Amino acid sequence: MEQFPKVVIIGGGTGLSVLLRGLKLKPLHITAIVTVADDGGSSGRLRDELQIPPPGDIRNVLAALSDVEPLVEELFQHRFNKGNNLVGHSLGNLILAAMTNITGDFFHAITEMSKVLNVRGKVLPAANCSVILNAEMNDGTIVTGESKIPYAGKRIKKVFLTPKDIEPLPEALEVIREADLIIIGPGSLYTSILPNLLVPKIGEEVCKAKAKKVYICNVMTQAGETLSYSASDHIKALYDHMDCKFIDTILVNDARIPDEIRKMYEEELAKPVHYDIDKLKELGIEVIVDRIISYENNVIRHDTNKVASLLYNMISMRS
Repeated sequence: MEQFPKVVIIGGGTGLSVLLRGLKLKPLHITAIVTVADDGGSSGRLRDELQIPPPGDIRNVLAALSDVEPLVEELFQHRFNKGNNLVGHSLGNLILAAMTNITGDFFHAITEMSKVLNVRGKVLPAANCSVILNAEMNDGTIVTGESKIPYAGKRIKKVFLTPKDIEPLPEALEVIREADLIIIGPGSLYTSILPNLLVPKIGEEVCKAKAKKVYICNVMTQAGETLSYSASDHIKALYDHMDCKFIDTILVNDARIPDEIRKMYEEELAKPVHYDIDKLKELGIEVIVDRIISYENNVIRHDTNKVASLLYNMISMRS
C-alpha cells in the first residue's frame, strides 16, 4: 500500500462519494479531505444539539470507501423514517456522534470507524471542529449557514468561513504535501469544495503542492450557486477565492443528456455546464473532454469507473 501513488481528493456531498467508489478499486493510496460546513438535516441537528462537527459528508465518504458486506453498509447508511426524535437521522450519523462522545474527538471517532468499516484509504475532516460558511452576495448582503446560501435567491460574490482561527489537521497538510495527484471536486462549488480550501493553510498547501491538480467540473449548473456558469467560471471562482492559479487540468463531460432528463433539471433551473475550451486554455489549463456521466433513477452522476480510470491514467503517465 505504501508503494501505491498517493491521491488526495478534496470535496464533499454526493459527488465525492460517487467518485471514491471507483477510485478505491484502483491501486492507489487515497485520502479524502471532507467539508465540515454542513448545517442542514440530520448533520445540522446533531451539530447543534451535541456541539460536534457535522457527520453527514464524512459518513457518506466512509461508506463509499468501506470494504464490508453490503448489508453492513446499508445499515450504516440507514435513515429512520419513524420515531419523533429519530426521523431524518441516519444510523451512521448517530454512530459517529456516539463515537465522538466516547473518544472526545471527532477525528479520533472517524479513525475508529474507519477500522470498523475496513475503509480503503484515509478520511480526514477539513478541520476537527464545526465551521460556519458565510456568503457575501453581489448586493452586499451576508447569508450565514451552508444550507441557507443556495436558497438566498442572489448571485454569490464570495464565501468565507468563521471563526477565523480554524486549524486544519496536521495530517491533512502532510498528505497534500506528499500527494502525487490532488483532485478537486466534483461537488457544489461554493458549499462543498470551497469550504475545504478556505480552511487556513489547506488552500495554501494545495497551491504550493508539487502534485498535479485536477478539477472535475460539475456536469450541471446549480441554481443558487452556479446558475449560468461555464467551466471557466468555475475555475475563476476558485482562483478568486484562493488568490492563486493552481489547477493544471479540468475534466469536463461531452456526453449528450437525454431530453427527458434535461427537462427535469430545467425545472430546477439547472443546465449542462458549457465547457468553453478557448477560455480554459487561456487560463493555461489542460482540458480533458470525455463521456463521463451515468444515470441513476434519472439523476445525473459522474461515471465512477470511467472517471477513476481517467484519473489513474494521469498518474501512470506521470510516473
